[in-house]
Amino acid sequence: MRFGGLSLCTVAAVLTLGGCDSGGGAEGSASASGSGGIDTVGRTDGSTSVASESDSNSSESDSNSGTGSSTSPIGSTSQASDSQGDGSSSTGPAGTTGGESSGGDDTTTGGEKGCDGGGGGSKVVEFSYIWIANSSQGTISKIDTTTGEELGRYITRPDGNGNPSRTSVNRFGDVAVANRSGGITKVFADPEDCLESNGVPGIQTSTGPDDVLPWGEDECIAWYTEIAHNNNRPVAWTNGTLNEETCEYEGVDVYTAYLDSGVAGTVEIARLDGTTGVVQNTIPMPETPLQSHGFYGAAVDGEDRAWFSQLQGGQLVRVNTDQTVDVWEVADHPGYGITVTQEGYVWICGRDTHRFDPVTETWAQAQAVDPGAYVHTGGCMGDGNGTLYRGAHANVLGIDTETLDTVVTLPAGQPGDDHIWGVAVDFDGFVWAIPRNAEHAYKMDPSMPAAPIVQTVEGLQDCYTYSDMTGFSLFSVVPG
Repeated sequence: MRFGGLSLCTVAAVLTLGGCDSGGGAEGSASASGSGGIDTVGRTDGSTSVASESDSNSSESDSNSGTGSSTSPIGSTSQASDSQGDGSSSTGPAGTTGGESSGGDDTTTGGEKGCDGGGGGSKVVEFSYIWIANSSQGTISKIDTTTGEELGRYITRPDGNGNPSRTSVNRFGDVAVANRSGGITKVFADPEDCLESNGVPGIQTSTGPDDVLPWGEDECIAWYTEIAHNNNRPVAWTNGTLNEETCEYEGVDVYTAYLDSGVAGTVEIARLDGTTGVVQNTIPMPETPLQSHGFYGAAVDGEDRAWFSQLQGGQLVRVNTDQTVDVWEVADHPGYGITVTQEGYVWICGRDTHRFDPVTETWAQAQAVDPGAYVHTGGCMGDGNGTLYRGAHANVLGIDTETLDTVVTLPAGQPGDDHIWGVAVDFDGFVWAIPRNAEHAYKMDPSMPAAPIVQTVEGLQDCYTYSDMTGFSLFSVVPG
């Protein structure tokens, strides 16, 4: 596989992994646009909405109650010891070029930090998964982005009525999913990380869409944290920092936000321990406007700062690493989804596409998606090579992150689809499009705009996912 022009073995070297031979199996696969968007492998730590625009799957039930405590089959796990690269190859978008794998050369961060080889660091498990929420079913699907095979489906809340939506993937490949009715669930990507908890010898976990285990039986569900509020949408992992002595990443945690639906002054941001799910700290935001759902989306930048956006305007909020908060008004920039690209820009995508530069604290707007027409979508994500992809009706648009020009239009919607809602980029440079409330997802090759769909994944249920559902966005801001 390729990541921003780097082979997986090169990325593995960055992440201080073993198991990738020099010139290994990633040859021939490609990045999103055929040229490396990541220039270095070294790591440096460091209600106003219209009714038709609201979540169509939104459940405002008060059935969930809790105190922010976590319940889980968890123990402690560093997830940091052994490589899972299998040396398999995958073909990237047509017209792109493969590259030589560099293995674990001395120029990588791993070598500089003394963590190269057997030291641990991050463990990227294939890192070719996309996690899509089956909202009405109360489950989340783990799909191999190379083969399109669904490898597991998991209930996301004890009562099965979580109404999951936003997903976020960490540097180990694990997912955290926010249940819109309340509660955050983490699922391990690698069965080797799953922990004995149900009393039956061996690890029991889902093997596909028709194998959904009852709550408490699937041992790849790492933890579930109750949220004592019935409106819980944003979720985003932090990158964490590499401990040079232990060669393990620390502070790989989860941000979320929630409120009591319709109750002013109840908006709150929380940071959860990524290993245990325990709420580390909360930040009350009593002055934040409701905007129907409080905060609507979240993303993390290259400095591990969490960004939160609201539906149809409101505020853009940044939580700094010291837990202080910065707020910008965005009343003139209605939005839905949020992402951060490699350049450090924060993007809010909705009827239009707005770019915020945190350095200059200025906004810029892309050309109108469809002048005079109603355009509404959820997700957007950069490809690490200077293109932002976002949905627009039945298309996915590629927008130059500097000029803001639309550089490619990918027809994605098929007969019977609703608008394209979820948009993601995988580690081979393919663009994924998920129609709202659909039963399927499309994998697209952006180098083939005339007929971009190369694979359709069927068997999903009322999908409503837009966020960093592959983990590529997180890695593109800090490729280490």
